[in-house]
Amino acid sequence: MSELFQHHPEAGAPTTPSRFARLRQWALGLLVFVVAAFGLALLLLPVPQAKAQGKGELRIGYQKSASLFVLQKAQGSLEKKLAPLGFGVKWVEFPAGPQLLEGLNVGAVDVGYVGEAPPIFAQAAGAQFVYFGFDPAAPRAEAILVTKDSPIKSVADLKGKKVALNKGSNVHYLLVKQLEKHGLKITDIQPVYLAPADGRAAFESRNVDAWVIWDPFQAAAEKATGARVLADGTGGVVNNYQYYLGARKFVSQNPKVIEALFEDSVSQGIWLKKNLRQAAELIAPLQGLPVDVVELALQRYEFNVKPITPAVAADQQKIADTFFDLKLIPKAIRISEAVVVSQP
Repeated sequence: MSELFQHHPEAGAPTTPSRFARLRQWALGLLVFVVAAFGLALLLLPVPQAKAQGKGELRIGYQKSASLFVLQKAQGSLEKKLAPLGFGVKWVEFPAGPQLLEGLNVGAVDVGYVGEAPPIFAQAAGAQFVYFGFDPAAPRAEAILVTKDSPIKSVADLKGKKVALNKGSNVHYLLVKQLEKHGLKITDIQPVYLAPADGRAAFESRNVDAWVIWDPFQAAAEKATGARVLADGTGGVVNNYQYYLGARKFVSQNPKVIEALFEDSVSQGIWLKKNLRQAAELIAPLQGLPVDVVELALQRYEFNVKPITPAVAADQQKIADTFFDLKLIPKAIRISEAVVVSQP
């Protein structure tokens, strides 16, 4: 016992002997070894089956104006559809189609949903993506509007008039085709290029004679100001398709994911069209619009995604050629180069 507590001649008080210190260090070292070995064993254990099934994440680019995607996001229906495949869903919001296409090009998202014009501009700029699906034509979902008391009664009456529109958008093509139908060219009017919000302000203040716009902005103007539809895309003027786009590699390597996206979009679209009011009540708060405005816009869209057909690709090619002739894009493009050949 006298060896355990020795009196240190310099400290003047009992201290722990070197033998005890060595025993304590050995015990601590053993404890550290056991803990480390246990941790290593945990790392080597098989991952639980639920984790092992996880394969990836579908990153979807969307806009608030894309009502079906807004509904799917709110309902969580796609998450349920993809769960058996081991895929999660990440929704990435973009303010407009061009930004969404840029996100797709740089790899920030895997798929997206836009109108006809943005992918044409993106392809002309060298963006890499593919068309893999489209929604049926919605020619009433874009229109040339005039005020309710406007003396303008026909598109022919727009000659020499100021017409507001978003340059290079779907409605740019609608305006060109409607003018052609009535014997006019774009040079016969005074185009005023404005974004939707500025376009509506100019329209309501009577600084322009007409406004070419798409839903839900079109429906909002009709409901709020009594704006009158002078002409829309019906009668074979334009189709106004909506497109599903994706990264070529992702689409080709994940056919089951694309198939699940198609199935969920179709089923949610069927429910939406059968329950317009209820769907509008779910979507309106997320879009920041009145329910009746959203309901009117939903009536004019069709939601039944299908693989791209040669006829649809040819229609998109006509728009691209028109934009090139108008010098809106820097070079001619071939839509067929960006269309998925093998469809889900």
